[in-house]
Amino acid sequence: MDASTKILVVGDVRGRFKQLFSRVEQVNKKAGPFEILCCVGDFFGADKQNEELIAYKNGFKHITVPTYILGANKEEDNNYFEDLTDGEICTNLTYLGKRGVYTLSSGVKIAYISGVEAATSAASEHEFSKADVQAVRNSCLVSKSCATDYRGVDVLLTSQWPYGLQEKQNANASKLISFLSREIKPRYHFCGINGTFYECAPFRVPKDETTQFELCTRFISLADVGNAEKAKYIYALSLKPVDKSRLLDLVQKTTDEIPCPYIDLDMSGVVKKNETSESQQYFFDMDSSGNRKRRGEAGQRDKRPRIMQIDQDNCWFCLSSIKVEKHLIITVGERFYIALAKGPINSHHVLILSTKHIPCSAQLSPEDWEELEKFKGALKQLFKSLGQVVCFTERHYKTSHLIIDVLAFEEGYAWKIKHSFEDKAEEFNLEFETLPALDSPKMLPEMGPYFVAELPDDSTLITRQMKHFPLHFARDVFCSENLLNCDEKVNWKECLLEKEEETAYVEGFRKNFAPFDFTDDD
Repeated sequence: MDASTKILVVGDVRGRFKQLFSRVEQVNKKAGPFEILCCVGDFFGADKQNEELIAYKNGFKHITVPTYILGANKEEDNNYFEDLTDGEICTNLTYLGKRGVYTLSSGVKIAYISGVEAATSAASEHEFSKADVQAVRNSCLVSKSCATDYRGVDVLLTSQWPYGLQEKQNANASKLISFLSREIKPRYHFCGINGTFYECAPFRVPKDETTQFELCTRFISLADVGNAEKAKYIYALSLKPVDKSRLLDLVQKTTDEIPCPYIDLDMSGVVKKNETSESQQYFFDMDSSGNRKRRGEAGQRDKRPRIMQIDQDNCWFCLSSIKVEKHLIITVGERFYIALAKGPINSHHVLILSTKHIPCSAQLSPEDWEELEKFKGALKQLFKSLGQVVCFTERHYKTSHLIIDVLAFEEGYAWKIKHSFEDKAEEFNLEFETLPALDSPKMLPEMGPYFVAELPDDSTLITRQMKHFPLHFARDVFCSENLLNCDEKVNWKECLLEKEEETAYVEGFRKNFAPFDFTDDD
């Protein structure tokens, strides 16, 4: 039986770092080990109060449990989150980011959103907008395998309270947070910034179009660290991931439950009519040919996913197809093969492709995924031996066959890669989510288009914002001034080689890859 994951959550720290980490060390020794400590509310205090953190930054004191914090809730606190490398403040202290879903190695999923609700759509750094909330919602819903089997997430972290709970004591509650909690159905929802401990009885969100189950949420507000009233500011959890839990445990009701406080809320002005169902259709009703039904047409929209029908005999990438350019093939496994990219950026630009017709990585079986990981691992070893790091990208949009683009960079460029993706995303008005290492196809949207990049630091960038997505986006990033500085190679058609050059590239790559090629093991 899978062991439970132990998690700690604390309320507003406000510069009381020594008191917090001393208490966490005690709790960890007594009841741990805890995998993670999450902080909601205000982490930093006034400038003078934050001096306690200097000892931890300089290594004179140590944080015993990996700690992850939310962002600023006030404009004056924004500067504490600037110029962070990969969100790291010091060893074992990391800024999660503005929003996202963080998945622990155990499979526990923690959804989070930083800041307070913005008064307008133009959110400042310490605020979140409706778009931010919907992005978190979509990230949570994207991994469900069918339209009604969603089981919720394990934990939701926000600083601001949801509207619908104790409005008289908390006038600044957010309806967007209520909407988010109602939609993603967390088992536990933690928040802070109001200075009180409050734990209401559990409530159950009725089933809807995302799930056939009535899932239970426990809402907990935590007090400030070191508060004079000695109200509870630290909370310990031990739980199994929802995806590994018995369904009976998730749906079995208790006697002390209260009605869901979000059901009858007036969401006018917050979420437009039908916006919930429309945003869900975003994943399941994207037609790459552009023949999407218009809203004004009579009858209901067909909500089933549209699957592109492909004649595999004419697929450029299925090994059984007569159209495969076999001279580009470097090595072949049971389920995948490596080939030189057509119109390569350089001689180390290759592709990982499925031998049979599979549309995307999200639809791989466990056996497929295992071999794909072996190919990625072998390529990482190859490039490491050459003093290089590697980036893997996949665009599941306007393509019918699984293609993973592989390109290596000198080790000194590793830190630039994520920044280059972010710069290009801003240029094309794209929004990316940052996820941990891609270790399962369940982290990808099975039925919808997406673009994903696996970075050398083991983080993953993903976007499902695929309408009018630039087809050369990955090459735009790789060829940018910050990386390879060769804008003339953005379009692969401008980089086509003669067959003799392609063959020479393939032979050179095959020779370098030979020591790492597991397909020759018999």
